Amino acid sequence: MTEEFENDELVEQARKLFSGPVTFLKSAPALKFLPESGEPEIAFCGRSNVGKSSLLNALTGRKSIARTSVTPGRTQELNFFDVGEPLQFRLVDMPGYGFAKAPPKVVETWRRLVRDYLRGRVELKRTLLLVDSRHGVKAVDADMMKMLDEAAVGYRIVLTKADKIKASELEKVHAETIAEARKHPAAYPEVHVTSSEKGLGIAELRAAVLADSLI
Repeated sequence: MTEEFENDELVEQARKLFSGPVTFLKSAPALKFLPESGEPEIAFCGRSNVGKSSLLNALTGRKSIARTSVTPGRTQELNFFDVGEPLQFRLVDMPGYGFAKAPPKVVETWRRLVRDYLRGRVELKRTLLLVDSRHGVKAVDADMMKMLDEAAVGYRIVLTKADKIKASELEKVHAETIAEARKHPAAYPEVHVTSSEKGLGIAELRAAVLADSLI
């Protein structure tokens, strides 16, 4: 558990917020379709099949707020979700990266959309970079970290699927990921460990998202 988010009051506040209204707002295939309001945004990014949709569903306590699919790379737009009523902030589901079978034109379109969103979105308060615990930081994740560093967007690394590997292996991957994070100027130095299936780290991550929305 990350010490910063052991605060029971913040954890409970986040639980209540996410158990309330969370609704899909819109998909944006290009910047001109982004929401116009100035509400804070917390974005989620990660390699295709990293478990991003499952994590969003776990955070919001819903089964299908974000679509899950056996086909990696299904999300090719920025998907916005309103949290709270009245609206507190928005979650942004970014297109997955690292899809091997995608044509070069699709990959370039993805890069342009993501890069422009990261660099020019004043409402973006934090990005959560999801990394599969079973693999650790791969080359495509390092590329994304570089893009976030260059855009000067503060980000947290979140290890997913922590229930899928042995505790000793998880400890090793966690330590290696922390070491990698500390090499990057825009990365938060602590790393979250989560399991959408078991609920591990979900309450603390909710609290982190709430805190980040208020900065």
